[in-house]
Amino acid sequence: MKIAIGQINSTIGDFSGNQARILEASLAAQNQGARVIVFPELSLCGYPPMDLLDHATFIEENNRALRQLQQDLPREIAVVVGLVEWKSGSPGTTIQNTAVVIHQGQVVFRQAKRLLPTYDVFDEARYFEPAESSGIWTFEGHRLGIAICEDLWAGTEPAPGIRYRRNPVRDLLDQGATVLLSPAASPFYKGKASFRRDLAEQIGRQAEIPLIYVNAAGGNDSLIFDGGSFATRGAGEVLAESSRFREDLTLVDLEAPRKPPGAVGAPRTHLAQLHELEELQEALVLGLRDYLAKTGFSRVHLGLSGGIDSAVVAVLAVKALGAERVTGFLMPSRYSSPGSITDAEALADALGIERDTLPIDPLYQAVTASLQEQFAGTSPGLAEENIQARLRGLLMMSWSNKFGSLTLTTGNKSELAVGYCTLYGDMAGALAVLGDVLKTEVFALARYINREKEIIPENTILKPPSAELRPDQTDQDSLPPYPVLDGILEEYLLENRTFQEIVTRGYDPATVEHVLNLVARSEYKRRQAPPVLKVSRRAFGTGRRIPVARHVYESSR
Repeated sequence: MKIAIGQINSTIGDFSGNQARILEASLAAQNQGARVIVFPELSLCGYPPMDLLDHATFIEENNRALRQLQQDLPREIAVVVGLVEWKSGSPGTTIQNTAVVIHQGQVVFRQAKRLLPTYDVFDEARYFEPAESSGIWTFEGHRLGIAICEDLWAGTEPAPGIRYRRNPVRDLLDQGATVLLSPAASPFYKGKASFRRDLAEQIGRQAEIPLIYVNAAGGNDSLIFDGGSFATRGAGEVLAESSRFREDLTLVDLEAPRKPPGAVGAPRTHLAQLHELEELQEALVLGLRDYLAKTGFSRVHLGLSGGIDSAVVAVLAVKALGAERVTGFLMPSRYSSPGSITDAEALADALGIERDTLPIDPLYQAVTASLQEQFAGTSPGLAEENIQARLRGLLMMSWSNKFGSLTLTTGNKSELAVGYCTLYGDMAGALAVLGDVLKTEVFALARYINREKEIIPENTILKPPSAELRPDQTDQDSLPPYPVLDGILEEYLLENRTFQEIVTRGYDPATVEHVLNLVARSEYKRRQAPPVLKVSRRAFGTGRRIPVARHVYESSR
């Protein structure tokens, strides 16, 4: 039997559009000889719907779209679709995350998700009722079990301290399943693909049966779904693999003959891996492209400072949208170096994007003159520096209002972590493309972008980073060197290390204390920041929920 992987890009709430994608892929799969096609988790409504699930009309639209699919789908192929349903026989308004099988116009099988994650960006227990058991669907001599996304991870530790008492995969194997189907909406982060590969191998060691893992592709708000669906058999044999970061239709032949390793035509024993920087670039490009498409914008703009962050964001925007839909603005002040201006111009010309110059010094003079009486008797300092950043934010948002262009912010995760950014200034915008990318990673990504030819001016990469808000300013006037800062941030934000644990890894205690205090004191800024594209295990936003008003206990010695 041939099973098709329907790796599609669903839009949350676009029932008719998602229906059309499911129908198109199902017809194509049937024409290629598939007897079953499997789509990702919640493919009919999009993932994650969040509080849309509180609206009865959202659940009703799932049901309406399901009934329409029953009428429209080709009759011979069995179609596994993810959607939200009312729990059968349950009082009140209990809903479940369900995979249904449609065949010959009828729903012939249902399996609701059993394990509901509540860590990181997930909050499924808030909305869904878990299934109490797993069942087997028998089709053309095969006993197929469905384990929806998290149900596959029961035998692992999907997040620190998370262990499940129930094991849906083991239950399905105990019932004699001969094929495992796993519809998933598994968000991307660096290294996630290798975790999925390890999971498949672990399950394969329990049983020599095929595992068909079907992941979503596309971006929804901060989350990026990287596809990379696959089919394996046993602990290492790869039957098929779908593309990364785009929609794909892939056929899996369950009857493919086994061949010994090394034989001509023998199957691969490892899933393909992208270079980590190529993977990061592709994820950011997809997230940006889909954020724009799914929010109804057609073009973007950003400030070009001549620095590395804005340069990398501009390159990613052009890769996502094309040069004709990107505008760059130079907004020099009296403190902007000639090199920064020429670097920004060279970048815009290399990318072929429209560029314009909006000097902010006349505006700065007007604002400081207005505040002259109130600021009398004080020395120029941070307030005056931030006026410049806020004037740039004003110009960028004014352009957005006038021309319907989406403003991209250019700050990175290191700056956002320690508050080295200005509210209503460089933080003003609709999407923080690099908000989950540490500064050292930005440098590595810039080098990767330039690997074949110089796109980002070499001087942009080599010169010391600076906000250029006062004479001869550099980032390192206020912050530790970025390799040190990023090392501490990784330990604290990603690994949850304590002050003492970080110090034992070789960092200066005073520096660690300073950084942890900066992170805590900047929480109020992050609450007002635009969404970030999540590419790490823990991104700012819904993946890290910290009170603003609190005592900073963790920086204590």
